[in-house]
Amino acid sequence: MTTEQSELSTAPGAAPGAEVPTVEEMVRANEANWDARTPVHVASRFYGLDGSRTAEDWFAPFEWTDLGELAGRDVLHLQCHLGTETAAFAERGARTVGLDFSAAAVGEARRLAEEAGRSVEFVRSDVHRAVEALDGRRFDVIYTGKGALCYLPDLAAWAEIVSSLLRPGGTLYLVEFHPLLDSLGPTPGPERQQLQLHHDYLGGRGPLRSDTPCTYTDGPPVEGATTSYEWRHGLGEVVSAVVGAGLTVQLVRETELLPWKRFDSMVPSENGWWRLPPSEPIIPLLYALRAVKV
Repeated sequence: MTTEQSELSTAPGAAPGAEVPTVEEMVRANEANWDARTPVHVASRFYGLDGSRTAEDWFAPFEWTDLGELAGRDVLHLQCHLGTETAAFAERGARTVGLDFSAAAVGEARRLAEEAGRSVEFVRSDVHRAVEALDGRRFDVIYTGKGALCYLPDLAAWAEIVSSLLRPGGTLYLVEFHPLLDSLGPTPGPERQQLQLHHDYLGGRGPLRSDTPCTYTDGPPVEGATTSYEWRHGLGEVVSAVVGAGLTVQLVRETELLPWKRFDSMVPSENGWWRLPPSEPIIPLLYALRAVKV
């Protein structure tokens, strides 16, 4: 979240004459924004492309427990960006495909995989057109999350696409930032930052518009397309979309851990991830959902 974000509204009370872009225009703006972000992220220290981080560093131990054995299975990573997480599935013996709508990100993902000698296929496509882009292929496991769902305007449509990409018995595994986390923002206090509710937990009032040259990483400013749009999705909306697409939910986890330091007050956890200090309430920052196509 950034201070440059504002909420769009298509409600009757919106300002007269205000121009609200279409959903298709907002998705195209996001694609251009992620193309512009890609060189910034490649140049940053955040992703550890210099060897300071491994693919495994982006996963909590419970993720591998939930996913089970992956060797010899067909795994699809939706909205994979640079493929830093995608690489971990290939390293565990899966036949791995990563898909992302940013041509710049897919180009870098292919380059990084080739340089590392990994056998990973990367496909450039909007997730909404993934079935066509993947030529009707089906997968044993679909993995997605950690900043993916907020760029999807319609979760029911997304869940139907996921279901059509899974084989019977296949698994959707979603690990995503908790909507409570996305609602929080730091407010400077006299001694330290205080976390307060700054944004909606639930959707329904339109996407958040952001126009800033900064991203969640270090590195140089974004040049060119700095505008992006994010949609709020509560946990109930996510579960309902998955169930509505005919998938059976097997588990939902909530955890206080994050793979990176979101707020200044966060402290390292035992596994190298981050959590709020013991003086703060324990709240969910990340959640996982596993569902199966029967």
